[in-house]
Amino acid sequence: MGAVHAMNRTIARRLAANVYALRIPRKAFSSQAPGNDVSSVPACPSHEHEVKQNLKSDVQQPYDVAIVGGGMVGMALACSLARMPLTKQLNVAIIDSNPALQNKLIIKKEDPPDPRVSTVTPATISLFKDVGAWEYVLQNRHAFFDKMQVWDYTGLGYTRYEARDINKEALGCVVENKVLHSALLSCMQNTEFQKTIYSSRLTSMAVHRSSSSTRADSTSSITTLHNQGNLAKLDLSDGSSLYAKLVVGSDGGKSRVRELAGFKTTGWNYPQNAIICTVEHTVENQCAWQRFLPAGPIALLPIGDKFSNIVWTMSPKEASDCNSMKEDDFIKAVNHALDYGYGPHPKSSLLGNGDIFSWLRADATSSAKESFEVPPKVVKLASARMVFPLSLRHANDYASKRVALIGDAAHTVHPLAGQGVNMGFEDAFALSKVIAEGIAVGTDIGEVSLLKKYEAERKPANIMMMAVLDGFQKAYSVDFGPLNVLRAAAFNGAHYISPLKRSIISYASGEQKLPLFS
Repeated sequence: MGAVHAMNRTIARRLAANVYALRIPRKAFSSQAPGNDVSSVPACPSHEHEVKQNLKSDVQQPYDVAIVGGGMVGMALACSLARMPLTKQLNVAIIDSNPALQNKLIIKKEDPPDPRVSTVTPATISLFKDVGAWEYVLQNRHAFFDKMQVWDYTGLGYTRYEARDINKEALGCVVENKVLHSALLSCMQNTEFQKTIYSSRLTSMAVHRSSSSTRADSTSSITTLHNQGNLAKLDLSDGSSLYAKLVVGSDGGKSRVRELAGFKTTGWNYPQNAIICTVEHTVENQCAWQRFLPAGPIALLPIGDKFSNIVWTMSPKEASDCNSMKEDDFIKAVNHALDYGYGPHPKSSLLGNGDIFSWLRADATSSAKESFEVPPKVVKLASARMVFPLSLRHANDYASKRVALIGDAAHTVHPLAGQGVNMGFEDAFALSKVIAEGIAVGTDIGEVSLLKKYEAERKPANIMMMAVLDGFQKAYSVDFGPLNVLRAAAFNGAHYISPLKRSIISYASGEQKLPLFS
């Protein structure tokens, strides 16, 4: 509460001084790094043109926000800033060497799906719709699914979830990462947002005290801004430098921003790798399937057009062996893992068809009456196989003076529930709203008191999700008789206890913050 009061006092002082006059858009001058402005129309009224014309062209102007990492989460932040009334006039730098940011990737529906996909939740879909990005996703291949089946290799338990259990049309949508990225990029480009893309990498970063030599004009608004305090200086791999009031690290699990800003992390590496690929069926798959095996879960996710995505967690040696298998052998291994391999099909219930839960039958969900189903057979490998190690990592802080972390730069999780990217998207949209709130009351957007508001919103939610996912990973890393029975009982409880089932679905959908009874 003390931090909140301190932030409120800071906001009040800033409001009284009305110091946030830097919503004046400023393009990078010729002395700046050789970035490319991808907007065609400058988003500034005519009076702002006049101010910009008075600026000395030999002086480098600071950006309002520098986004380091232009992947899906970084682009989600940029897109959100471009669409909100209070932030759309900010001057933003995006630093990423990915050529897709400069030359838009052409996606052909007839091409096989890329193995790198994300399962976006209804909450994420709603955020995409709010900024106008979802319409671009729908123009490309995607697959909504309205049911999910999860079961145990022991044959002792299973559960089914259906969207109609919570009066929804879908539980989620599986989309290729390149489609999500392209949709966000298209959404941003179709605005008057001032952004400069630097095809480079961040090499060093320091907080820089502004001085009179960096002022571009003697107008009161510009002078007030430049005398306010610190800017972050970013040095890039091409030898150029730029300044920003706020640096956002969205540069992944090995974040350079996090390292340079001195953020400490807590976490560990799992003794597991994940192998991913695209496979093909003879019929279209419309369900998400996940089976827990002794070495880790295997997921079969619909991606549309009779294609599915495989995410198979196993030991590093097993992953290496599977990656080097001939295609026919790998397909047999996948079908074995999704069918009778490692154990029998579950019966309708370990606990006498759920009679132990008969007192809850009056409120039973429709999916509780559904029988176990076998996933559709895989007939063909439709992409290369990719292998990557798994870990859990969490930044102890998400924000400091002039710096904020979002996405994998702040947290990496086990992929067993496909929640990682959804957590990152929620970070991005939450941070953009906090920036807008700061602008609304005249606060310096790099002030730590403001950025800590973003951290206070996202950190508890992320920690809770990470704890749930890590708990699942650990619970299924041991093959022990009594524990197997307990896991089966948990599966059956989730299948038959309607309040629990609805709460689990709502939590996984991003519509409920804590996995508690509604």
